[in-house]
Amino acid sequence: MGAKTRTASYDKLVPDTRYGSILVSKFINCLMGDGKKSVATRVVYDALDQIKKRMPDADPVQVFTDAVNNVKPTLEVRSRRVGGANYQVPMQVKPKRAESLAIRWILGAIRAKKGRATFLKLAEEIMAANQRQGEAMSKREQTIKMAEANKAFSHFAW
Repeated sequence: MGAKTRTASYDKLVPDTRYGSILVSKFINCLMGDGKKSVATRVVYDALDQIKKRMPDADPVQVFTDAVNNVKPTLEVRSRRVGGANYQVPMQVKPKRAESLAIRWILGAIRAKKGRATFLKLAEEIMAANQRQGEAMSKREQTIKMAEANKAFSHFAW
C-alpha cells in the first residue's frame, strides 16, 4: 500500500482574493463552519484589518504568517504499542501537519474564549502568537515538553 492520498485542498487550494495568500485561504477554510465561507472570510479579513489598525507599520499578512510559523510544533508524541504496553514516543512533525496543528490550535484558542466578537479574539490571538505568547503558544510548549519528557522512549520510533 502506498502513501496516504491527500484531499484535493492541497492541490486545488486557490489563494484568497484580497491578499493572494494560500495560508490565509487555508485558514479561512478551517474556520468555516456549515459551509458558510463568506462569514469565515469576513471574520478573517476583519481580524487582519484590526491588526493593521493596531500595528500600522506592519503588514497584517506577514504578522499572520509569522504567528502561524511561531505556533508550529517541531516535536510531538505519538502512541506506539510495543509488547502489550502503549508508549508515548516523541517524533518529528512533518511540515504540513505542523501547519495544520498550528491552525487548529489558534482556532481552538479563539473558540475557547467567550463574550466577544470572533474577529477581535482572532486578531488578539494572532498578535499574541506573533510575539510568542497566547494560548496557542502555550499549547505548543506543552506538546514539546511532553515530547522532551518522553525522550526515553524515542528508540521505539521507527
